[in-house]
Amino acid sequence: MIKSEPKSILQFIASHYDLLRDLFDLQVKNNIITKEALSICLENYDKNIHAQLTEYQILVELNDDFAFNEPYLILFEFIHQQFKPLLPEEIEHFGEAIKTIFLKIKEGINEDKNILLERIEALSSQIKKFTNAVVNNTKSLLAESKELKANNKKIDYQEKIQKARHLIENYISPLNTILDVNHSQSIYNELLNISQFTNVKRFDYIDESTRREFEKLYHLLRQVVKDLNLQSIILTNELLPLIDRIKTESEYLRGFLHYLTNGRCYKEIQPPKIFVPTRDNIYNRFVYENTKEYFEQFKYEDEIIVVEDSQQTSDWIFDKSKYKESLNKNLPVEDFFKWCESSIKQESENFSLDNFFMVTSLLFEDDYEISVNRDDKKISVTNENSELLMPKLIIKRQEDVSR
Repeated sequence: MIKSEPKSILQFIASHYDLLRDLFDLQVKNNIITKEALSICLENYDKNIHAQLTEYQILVELNDDFAFNEPYLILFEFIHQQFKPLLPEEIEHFGEAIKTIFLKIKEGINEDKNILLERIEALSSQIKKFTNAVVNNTKSLLAESKELKANNKKIDYQEKIQKARHLIENYISPLNTILDVNHSQSIYNELLNISQFTNVKRFDYIDESTRREFEKLYHLLRQVVKDLNLQSIILTNELLPLIDRIKTESEYLRGFLHYLTNGRCYKEIQPPKIFVPTRDNIYNRFVYENTKEYFEQFKYEDEIIVVEDSQQTSDWIFDKSKYKESLNKNLPVEDFFKWCESSIKQESENFSLDNFFMVTSLLFEDDYEISVNRDDKKISVTNENSELLMPKLIIKRQEDVSR
């Protein structure tokens, strides 16, 4: 049991953050902090805080060595977004727990209410742990793949290929199977089944408090399914193509990754000019890799499928000369808009307003004289979707007016 106040512990972490960050890096690298490494780190920072590190349970003893206590390790992993990838078996452990609790809920749905509520809460907790494990794994695998692609450690080609194959076979492909929506036994599909079950129970369960818990679980599952779907997209669209491209090596990518991950480097050194075109000599020793990488980036473009609309539509074309000839034969017209309506209906009963207004454009012909009928009555023009109220217009030929 820790006797100190939480505020004191947080102040201690903030005051000795750089030292703790070095210890965290040692743990990530070696999975343990040896007694000698801890002594050297304390000497380098000239700090005598060994007692506080154990009193606050930041470090725990492992035989003669030390390691971060799990809550602090998770805190530092989260702060630095530096997660150690879990084996798929470890992630499936959460999936098995989810399946077991869900089965218990279904079997005891009408038994003890308190046990049911506790099981719903436990199921929510396991689903959150499972989702966090998948998200963290995707992040760490993506970071490892980029690091391997950049080859900052300058490992030889064979070792690089072996590491890429190791990531695919032991981490990426199994994780992809866990999230495979087309695999009936995947945990992703199990979550969909739970979501359907809770969606029903949140409405028709007898007890109101239990309905509320099912409601909360249902909304959690909706968000989880979205998050997992996003991780699946990252796996298939980014991670697997990136791993495949590791066969090439880019000096530029290595330089940029080193630049971006080197602490305050980006604040102190002028960044390289990315978009300034340069000429690469054909006898450059990297020209083969760079050219290959340039063309390979186009191999993984999303396939675009154009589906033509099978429904045929007949376009109506306004035959102005035909309508003008018809109008001329009927002049004088006492109600122009009604004439337009009846004329266009002879071609199509289901005319649009666009068609109607095309016919009314005959008003602007120079051959005609327009006047308003003074009986103040409006006429109605209708089609399937709308109705227009229009004035009565009299249209005559110009020469008839002048007589």
